Amino acid sequence: MPCSATKLEEARAYERREGSAIPAQDRPAFHLTPWVGWMNDPNGFCYYQGAYHMFYQYYPYDTVWGPMHWGHAVSTDLLHWEHRPCAMAPDTDADAKGCFSGTATPTPDGRLLLLYTGVQDDGKGGTKQLQCLAEGDGTDFVKDAANPVIGESLLPEGASCVDFRDPKIWYEDGVYHCVVSTRDDREQGRILLYESPDARRWTYRTTLDVCRNEYGKMWECPDFFALDDRQLLLVSPQEMEGTPDGEFHAGFGTVALLGRYDKERAEFTRESVQPIDYGTDFYAPQTTLTPDGRRVMVAWMQNWATVNEAPRNHRWFNCMTMARELFIRDGRLCQRPVREIEAMWKNTVHRKETLDGSTSYAGVAGRRLDLTIRLDAAASPECRRFILRFAQDDRHFTSVEWSSAYNELVFDRSCCGSRRDIPHQRRIKAAPQNGVLTLRLVLDGDCAELFVNDGERTISALLDTPADAQGISLHSEGAAVLELTSHELA
Repeated sequence: MPCSATKLEEARAYERREGSAIPAQDRPAFHLTPWVGWMNDPNGFCYYQGAYHMFYQYYPYDTVWGPMHWGHAVSTDLLHWEHRPCAMAPDTDADAKGCFSGTATPTPDGRLLLLYTGVQDDGKGGTKQLQCLAEGDGTDFVKDAANPVIGESLLPEGASCVDFRDPKIWYEDGVYHCVVSTRDDREQGRILLYESPDARRWTYRTTLDVCRNEYGKMWECPDFFALDDRQLLLVSPQEMEGTPDGEFHAGFGTVALLGRYDKERAEFTRESVQPIDYGTDFYAPQTTLTPDGRRVMVAWMQNWATVNEAPRNHRWFNCMTMARELFIRDGRLCQRPVREIEAMWKNTVHRKETLDGSTSYAGVAGRRLDLTIRLDAAASPECRRFILRFAQDDRHFTSVEWSSAYNELVFDRSCCGSRRDIPHQRRIKAAPQNGVLTLRLVLDGDCAELFVNDGERTISALLDTPADAQGISLHSEGAAVLELTSHELA
């Protein structure tokens, strides 16, 4: 029997009353925030009826995690978001303990399907997680009376319904497909593949991949898609171990498994593994296709290991990364800001010079900008270190420091103003490509996203820095031949 449907009505009424009172200037300009309350994982990222839809894990009533709803926003350019009413609340027996993460796909007849994890009592004092379906017109959704549509009977041997969540659904070749995460009886993360003719009657097909006691344990938030000449499986592992080379950090991580996929046999062959993002604040990425065929990704710009101690400065809390285009270069997953950002460029500054010491440039400052620096390492044999500092004043700054001796880059927000004892530094490999090191930094208030060597590696981080810390400076030890291009963003 369904529970009271008034939970959704109450959430929407609360949004109308409380969210409308939050000034626009209190939010980032192009990083999606919740209308009010708490946000975590992106859900249901898709293109539907002329707009991009982003749903998200949502608790409207407080800035801490609570019984999960689905928030909702739409955009025509992947940068500026308009909030829609709350899409789902935990108001049926199948999801009484929460509407957890999931995804969306348009139907051939023009409706929008949401496939999500419903959390319910297991009758033994605990909970179980099963997959549920809702269908609607892009604003209002009706949950399927037969929920859960993927229940315990469809789990393969050894898989657990205690950790069985985060379905990614897509429609292809006349069939609905989805991948779902589970943890098996050997404490290994597994990604399960299901198929259905109508998104209601599902059949378990196979296990695509298993963590193999490496790359963490439970794999959350899977995504599975073709990109250029590869097949990619994206996962967000819990309980990662760090690696000696620094490629993977401990805790909650994000991993891209690149390989090949035999559709007929439903066999995924893993060929290489890499982090998706090296930063301190990046989790649960989700992708969609644009109408012109680009694969675009958005992630939660936070980290479960540190989020609960983060300061609550507004009546909303948490945000998404900006949207990024994905592509393969030299067998590696790379990322760049969506090209739509170019429509926001203004007051461009372009400089070429040789730097030996410290400098700043007129017109190159602020907390909303798109800054690219190309350091000609081949023409700078005496340059031992190069440092970019931003969000800077007399007391605060965040730095990006490159060492030519080690071809290593250090992102360091230790002096950003944070009073929390959390990871503030990341080290990554950063060898110049064709003799040039490229750093592209996109700032949006407290949100910083760094793209190294045209997206070969990325670092996402939040800054606890006062808004009036606007300075940007460059420093070198030894002569550095560089080219700088800065765009304010408006």
